[in-house]
Amino acid sequence: MRLAMVAGEASGDLLAGLLLAGLRQRWPALQAEGIGGPRMAEHGFTSWWGHDRLAVRGYVEVLRHYREIAGIRRQLADRLLAQPPTAFIGVDAPDFNLGLEARLKSAGIPAIHFVCPSVWAWRGGRLRHMAASVDHVLCLFPFEPELLRAHGVAASYVGHPLADAIPLRPPRAASRAALGLADSDTVVALLPGSRRSEIDAIAPVFLQAAALLHRQRPALRFVLPLAGGLRERVEPWVAMHAPQLPLQLLDGRSHEALAACDVTLIASGTATLEAALFKRPMVIAYRMHPLSWQIMKRMKYQPWVGLPNILCRDFVVPELLQGDCRPDKLARAVSSWLDDPAGSQRLVKRFDELHHLLRRDTARCATDAIAQVLQL
Repeated sequence: MRLAMVAGEASGDLLAGLLLAGLRQRWPALQAEGIGGPRMAEHGFTSWWGHDRLAVRGYVEVLRHYREIAGIRRQLADRLLAQPPTAFIGVDAPDFNLGLEARLKSAGIPAIHFVCPSVWAWRGGRLRHMAASVDHVLCLFPFEPELLRAHGVAASYVGHPLADAIPLRPPRAASRAALGLADSDTVVALLPGSRRSEIDAIAPVFLQAAALLHRQRPALRFVLPLAGGLRERVEPWVAMHAPQLPLQLLDGRSHEALAACDVTLIASGTATLEAALFKRPMVIAYRMHPLSWQIMKRMKYQPWVGLPNILCRDFVVPELLQGDCRPDKLARAVSSWLDDPAGSQRLVKRFDELHHLLRRDTARCATDAIAQVLQL
């Protein structure tokens, strides 16, 4: 069994690492190679390129890196066509993976896509092309397979691997002890994203909001977990915007930060679902290049952007996007959670229901689906 895989950012690396754990249980001699990160490497994955080479979000931002990314995709396809793997698994990153999968599938290499593109939220036109690109889609959310099958795309609901990996009862006390935080501390976790472009656009405003909160509530403590290689990018922003902030910069350890915190200020993306599974009140925020924002805003079909709100079909947590992503508004929204313990408890109940819905032993379900596709 030799699989080729591509995960295009930190969240995809996390999901792919959890999937690889299940695949190795079924096929212990599995070889897996392609584009990935440290979580995949823990399970024996060989990276030909690091996942950070693809970690760009937004139309304008992608254009700046288009030649490099297109060159990587072309080289990868040529390499896989010259030495065909048993199958290809694209993990999220649909802009990169779907085109690559179409080329591989047309050459007879089974193409499996792990994480349904958010066609129910925006860019539904992708549905017309997915049947030609992939043999099967492994869906994280229960409503997705029916939508895909209606457009001729074979799909299975496998649950979300994070719902399996994150305990139903978050280890708050143990995480606080590991981070040197007292049980009595009030802790805010800052998660400004895992891409370089996100850090540059979002980290400064998060730190300004944290500085405002600290002036209003001097006893607050702050933690900021960082994806690999981003510390040197964040430290100058800390020195500029929040030099006196009682802040711990953490290398990785985002799950400990979420388990330990009382509330999180968090960039829209997979991390918001992690925060929901840790049953944490949150303020979702995002900002990007203005032109990218205008393009994406016109394409979306739902009023929500954050995954917890999309899955709960309600604004259960606030979203402050683009022009609303301002230090004063962010600080005010975080303060609202700190002043509303009853509201936080109601949110815990909603997130607990969501956790049970998504917990399906994803590694086993996905491995079973992959074995069926490959007729093994």
